[in-house]
Amino acid sequence: MFHPREFKAALKVSVPVMMGYLVLGFAFGLLAVSSGFKWYIAIIMSLIIYAGALQFLAIGLLSLKSGYLDIFIASIMVNIRQSFYGLSLLKKFKKVIFKPYLIFALTDETYALLTTIKEPDSLKKKWYYLYLSVLNQSYWVTGTTLGAIFGLSVSFNTKGLDFSLTALFVVLAIEQYKKIKNYFPFLLGAVASLLGLVLVPRENMLLVSILLSLVAMFIFSKKFEK
Repeated sequence: MFHPREFKAALKVSVPVMMGYLVLGFAFGLLAVSSGFKWYIAIIMSLIIYAGALQFLAIGLLSLKSGYLDIFIASIMVNIRQSFYGLSLLKKFKKVIFKPYLIFALTDETYALLTTIKEPDSLKKKWYYLYLSVLNQSYWVTGTTLGAIFGLSVSFNTKGLDFSLTALFVVLAIEQYKKIKNYFPFLLGAVASLLGLVLVPRENMLLVSILLSLVAMFIFSKKFEK
């Protein structure tokens, strides 16, 4: 059964996500094909993984032929934040029959929409949540498909394209600094990254940097609380 009011409301609030996901999804599809992956592999990843940062990371890890354990731990570390902020949605999703999909489709952007934009009380919430999640994933999959097809049909120099997600994270980090006004977490991250770069081979740098950052966060936990 189609619920047009809920669909229109979800479509309206998801427009900003659409603009971002189409571009980043396109970059991912193009990067995957240019890295030697079949075009349909990129689409399958966007359908069953649907984790922007992790998908870009997976291209690099698989291209470097990293070990399964490294890929597993890196995946957990990259996405573990969702386990924490997802807890705040338990009440919203309590009586929703689509809960498994809503949990799977929860991204930073979808979470932001669900927690910052108040939906009208007249809407059927379960359908609104479902349409919002489906629409957001459809934007990502559409962008990925267009990027993969473009990569097949057009010879394109993708040098530097994999930096697009890094650039996105830089912007997010700047926004976080503006919000918390504390340079210390960013300094720890920078030091951990430099140590990881110096101490271990490049293919293991990310994993070591994340572990060092976590250790440092526990050591300086009181400073973070202040």
